[in-house]
Amino acid sequence: MQEDEDTGEFADRPSKSARKREAAAAQGLGTRLISLNESELAALGLPEKLFDAIMLAKRITARGGLARQRQYIGKLMRDIDPAPIESLLSAKSRSTAADAEKHKRIEAWRTRLLGEGPAALDELLRWCPGADRKALQALILKANSERVDSGSREAASRELFRAVRGLFDSIPR
Repeated sequence: MQEDEDTGEFADRPSKSARKREAAAAQGLGTRLISLNESELAALGLPEKLFDAIMLAKRITARGGLARQRQYIGKLMRDIDPAPIESLLSAKSRSTAADAEKHKRIEAWRTRLLGEGPAALDELLRWCPGADRKALQALILKANSERVDSGSREAASRELFRAVRGLFDSIPR
């Protein structure tokens, strides 16, 4: 091995710190893979040995055993290109974040409809003119009614959420 005169490092291999960072990154990616379900893992097209190691890690309950299995998965991960896996995981993460944001918007509309009543309904209908005003009014009334038992009010509130979600889903993007 020749030491590089400019940097003082060996030219043929990365430094020990760089190797540790790469190993930690591979193990971290492996840990993220453990959290996926079997169908998502199958879609990634992982090598069979890695797939089997991840499926085994899902069944391990002992803390020490799981730590050793994560290290083993990290070792296997070093032999494959992590870029496609990371891109698929980040796309899944973005999709999950978008779904969560959509859920928050729908929940906010339901809260407004239940709290503000006709004013919020008018605004929603301006935004989505194809909505069924009478059906939405009936759900709002039932969810806010004191004469109806609490189970029916909750059911009406959930149905209102589903109706608003249907409106969101029908809007072209």
